[in-house]
Amino acid sequence: MENNYKIKPHIIRPIQRCYFIIDLKSFYASVECADRGLDPMTALLAVADKERSKGTICLAITPAMKALGIKNRCRIYEIPKHLNYIVAPPRMKRYIDISADIYEIYLSYVAKEDIHVYSIDESFLDVSNYLGLYGLSGHDLALRIMNDIRDKLGLRATCGIGTNLYLAKVALDILAKHSPDFIAELTEESFQQKLWLHRPLTDFWRIGPGTQRRLNSLGICNQSDIAHFPEKLLYKQFGVIAEYMIDHSWGREPCTMQDIKNYKSRSQSLSCGQVLMRDYNFEEALIIVKEMSDELSLNMVAAHVVSSNISLYIGYSAESFPATGASTNLQVTTNSCRILMDAYVQLYYRSTRRNVPIRRVIISANSVVDECFEQYSFFIDPVIMEKDRKILQSVNEIKSRYGKNAIIKGMDLYEAANTIARNGQVGGHKAGMTLY
Repeated sequence: MENNYKIKPHIIRPIQRCYFIIDLKSFYASVECADRGLDPMTALLAVADKERSKGTICLAITPAMKALGIKNRCRIYEIPKHLNYIVAPPRMKRYIDISADIYEIYLSYVAKEDIHVYSIDESFLDVSNYLGLYGLSGHDLALRIMNDIRDKLGLRATCGIGTNLYLAKVALDILAKHSPDFIAELTEESFQQKLWLHRPLTDFWRIGPGTQRRLNSLGICNQSDIAHFPEKLLYKQFGVIAEYMIDHSWGREPCTMQDIKNYKSRSQSLSCGQVLMRDYNFEEALIIVKEMSDELSLNMVAAHVVSSNISLYIGYSAESFPATGASTNLQVTTNSCRILMDAYVQLYYRSTRRNVPIRRVIISANSVVDECFEQYSFFIDPVIMEKDRKILQSVNEIKSRYGKNAIIKGMDLYEAANTIARNGQVGGHKAGMTLY
């Protein structure tokens, strides 16, 4: 007798992934508390450099201060004067060292290929292949890692767990802080159940105030509204960004840890930037541009890259004057300090407002390529360019051995100059290891 049924093809379903994103609560402030033997959950401490100005911004405050209604990125003068609290100057070198110690703890549980450092205090971990190895649920493994961080370093962590990277991030940002053990988990289904009606939309990753206003103008107030809004209208309003919005509204995220590891930018650039501690006039800011062009050239030589296009961004103190930006092509592809500084000076004179106080300067060398692609010009002697490079290589070697201030230029001694002070900083903040 002939069989009438058909054998259905075997469908191989992908293994459900499990991602963590672990964040250190009030990282800078917690490190300062741990070094002082204080509990950040009860101690009142702010990390800020009072030497800069009265309006200096706090890099971090303890959870105990947040509980009093004080904003994390407040200015010193915004903290109630009656409050008895500790002001700890930033120690960026210390924070970097602690971040490295935390990374070592992660490595004791998962391979480096399954870790993506998102920021100094946040990291993604793909633990999909480790749960069976340890015989633990995602929640229990997260708790073990967090307890390890607390026991070894005295720091409290929070963790978001998700079946994709986006859900892990949302679980961390919105739910984990309200959980008794500071852990929250999300799947696509639970995301829709718990957060589809959540407001405001700015609580969700990648949605800022401007995007929220545009969504609100369409009558969209939550993720459910995005999920059920006509897709054609979303694409018309937001272009390709609408694809991410739609996926995220359903709790979907196609990007994996492997995608992150395999990603390579098509073009690269090197940049330098700084926020000035006071209003600078036109001539004073020109000194800053020259110093930064010198720094950028040294960085390019150290990285063995060259560029034929540069850009300059100037931010002003007066809010009524929008920032100005300009770029220009060079005659050569180079990292010569002589050529770069001259080009930035010309760009500065051509694009910068002359009678408006300046507070921010950013310069960049765009689409950098390896030195082997260096191109010369009939108008610039290649012997001079090669001599410049050898000088800069020697300067980098001396600075590496004896400190960044081992060699300085005459312009660095001007009152408006910042290079000497910045050479003692990390990320624009004090690097000192002294405990205040």
